[in-house]
Amino acid sequence: MHTSDAPSRTVLPLIALGLSLLVLAVYGQTGNHAFITLDDAEYVYRNPHVRDGLSMEGVRWAFTTFHAANWHPLTWLSHMTDVELFGLDAGWHHLVNMALHLANAVLLFLVLWRMTSGLWQSALVAVLFAVHPLHVESVAWVAERKDVLSTLFWLLTMGAYLDYVRRPGVARYLLVAVLFALGLMCKPMLVTLPFSLLLLDWWPLGRLSRPVVARRVLEKAPLLALSAVSCVITYMAQGSGKAITTIKHVPFGVRVSNALVSYVAYLWRTVWPASLSVFYPHPASVRAGIPAWEVAGAALLLAGISFLAFRERHRRPYLAVGGLWYLGTLVPVIGLVQVGGAALADRYTYVPLIGVFIAAAWGVPDLLSGRSWRRLALTVAGGATVAALTAAAYVQAGYWRDSVTLFSRSLAVTERNWMARTNLGIAYDELGRTREAVRQYREALRIDPEYAQAWYDLGISTEKLGDPKEAIGYYREALRLDPEFAEAWYNLGVSTEKTGLQREAMEYYRNAVRSDPEFAKAWYNLGLGHVRMGEVEEAVGFFREAVRNDPKYAEAWHNLGVANVKLGRPGEAVGYFGEAVRIAPDFANAWYGMGLAYARLGRFRDSVVCFRKTVQVRPDFAEAWRKLGSAYAEIGDQRQADESFREAQRLAGK
Repeated sequence: MHTSDAPSRTVLPLIALGLSLLVLAVYGQTGNHAFITLDDAEYVYRNPHVRDGLSMEGVRWAFTTFHAANWHPLTWLSHMTDVELFGLDAGWHHLVNMALHLANAVLLFLVLWRMTSGLWQSALVAVLFAVHPLHVESVAWVAERKDVLSTLFWLLTMGAYLDYVRRPGVARYLLVAVLFALGLMCKPMLVTLPFSLLLLDWWPLGRLSRPVVARRVLEKAPLLALSAVSCVITYMAQGSGKAITTIKHVPFGVRVSNALVSYVAYLWRTVWPASLSVFYPHPASVRAGIPAWEVAGAALLLAGISFLAFRERHRRPYLAVGGLWYLGTLVPVIGLVQVGGAALADRYTYVPLIGVFIAAAWGVPDLLSGRSWRRLALTVAGGATVAALTAAAYVQAGYWRDSVTLFSRSLAVTERNWMARTNLGIAYDELGRTREAVRQYREALRIDPEYAQAWYDLGISTEKLGDPKEAIGYYREALRLDPEFAEAWYNLGVSTEKTGLQREAMEYYRNAVRSDPEFAKAWYNLGLGHVRMGEVEEAVGFFREAVRNDPKYAEAWHNLGVANVKLGRPGEAVGYFGEAVRIAPDFANAWYGMGLAYARLGRFRDSVVCFRKTVQVRPDFAEAWRKLGSAYAEIGDQRQADESFREAQRLAGK
């Protein structure tokens, strides 16, 4: 930091305050927003490991799972921390995202200012970052916690790197590496950070002259090694979750074409952020590919911009740095390796647009240098731009208030959007508007008959409408398209079991746990099936798997207790029933089962406590009153025993 800029410290708190007010103005509303049907369930409110809050078992799971086709343990731990602090109140989860975004905006400003001494340019970059509508998706979507959290570590790494550059040392470099590693554990998109540090070496740090390029690259070798490890882990995770689309589905030529067009599309949305959607269908799925003129035009435009930046690389290095930052940081998500069915996504611009903002914040004032009206023009234009973007971001954030609003908006601004149709259907189904949900699923399947998720959801809604046989057909169709669809196997098993075909249903449950070994409900239903077939010892193992994968599965703990009572192991059963009532204190059957187990152990005073709790929760439970009477009799309290027997008799006579 140049000493001439020291007086500017007096305005730092004001700039930070301004950033805070802008972020609050746009995102304060999210404190009243709900979870949405896309990924939020998988990441938070239906994820048994996250719902448990912080625990040693949760930490182990976070570091060892490829759940949701990703390895990002710190992201999982952040969601667990939210649940630990706020439960499943969606508003607080949203506000944590907002707080992280605010921290990122302030950090971005401080790091850029320390690197460049350009106070107002750095402030403008941070303001554009804070309020740009393309960033709404990363902030207003709970499941995208990985964006805002990983970027926090990205910026901390940049700050630590600046300290290392100014005062080189092993300890400072180690801090850079540690922060970078932590960022990779939030989201693997940070693999491009070493490349970005090389760009910063060029400008503004001025340490990338031709004679030392190799030395600077070698300096980044440990960071590049971390990136390589992250890439391997990410490929394994996404491959395990079937997230990577093969060349057969999207040919490489189409992916290259889409990448070129997407680079330009993101730039256009940066300038004109209208008609934004949570999902943009890939051109290969909504039309016969991308017109050649679009691809050629995009290639020419990118080449032209790159040529101008290269030509000005000595006089205006920030143009080349900003452009290369934008191009390079988008590489992991530009679609050359196709993940999912989207052409592009707003959230992918969260870090890349920093490069565009840098080029604009330094380039526009430089372009107007020497003009007498420069300061006035920059103030008016900058203020108008920020005001317009803030208003647009506020409106865009409002679309994220709930699933119906969000996906209805997506359908209004995109064509043939089968994913938005399906998620709108799920939202309607959760609201009890099942017939409307069915209409959305059928429309999604009209657009894409091979969308397994829509067939599956159509099966669920059809079954709710009272036609399980038709639902079975839909589940089978989903499984034809995706044989590893664990939820479809599970629901096929449930529907088949209703028809009385127990052994056939058991096979479907086995397929479910083969596809998803963490599927607690499928393990539980396998246990119930073995109990019904008289194979109680075998059932115990399945119930254990259920509670191992969902430690708060009260029904599974209860049935584990029941099975052990049947097997003559009441001592073990007591512990399992105890876990069930710890999770669900009003679980009458678990209290009753624990009372029976204590009675078999001859601990009648304990069984009295359990049976009394049972009848408090369920006063109409006649058999529990009778057992309570027997327990009182065993401990010599005949008056209480008689009263309990009379109540049991009264209820039995109803």
